[in-house]
Amino acid sequence: MTEEINQPLPTYYAAINEATQASGFTMASDVLTCSLLRTLAATKPAAKFLELGTGTGLSTAWILDGMDKDSTLVSVDNSADFLKITQDFLGHDERLQLICSDGGDWVAQNKNQKFDYIFADTWHGKYLLLDEVLEMLNTSGLYIIDDMLPQPNWPDGHAQKATKLLQVLDQRNDLVLTKQVWATGIVIAVKK
Repeated sequence: MTEEINQPLPTYYAAINEATQASGFTMASDVLTCSLLRTLAATKPAAKFLELGTGTGLSTAWILDGMDKDSTLVSVDNSADFLKITQDFLGHDERLQLICSDGGDWVAQNKNQKFDYIFADTWHGKYLLLDEVLEMLNTSGLYIIDDMLPQPNWPDGHAQKATKLLQVLDQRNDLVLTKQVWATGIVIAVKK
């Protein structure tokens, strides 16, 4: 077994990836992480999914590919330009609701919603408003974050933020978590 993805890519993945590269967006989740997101999505039938940080929709395509027909995905990003790429390729999927909003504002306005799967791929729900987002997670729901291993695009001081986040997650007694030194560094937690 290797770290290669030897499985079919989501239908629009190649086209979204091309548009992503043309847009100059460099913060997309890697294909290994995305493959895991799809597999984990398949464990949650008829579920409510939340993605904080849509970007251009690369991870969104994988999550949708793993979801069943009775599930829904809310995906939030603050960039209309990047969301347009997602809309162009995935907007036809009736299970998907794309929202252009600041993540903090959206969480504050929707904190009473509950989800079975949350992929926090931006500051809100990861480094900011962690408690609020984890409150939005149903019992037995999945909370997933990536980019926990040092990345070349991390600004100065970010390594300390990542270390602190891991310490905070380790200290919570309402989560069962696994930290994976794989791909970009993934944490998967299940709410007790």
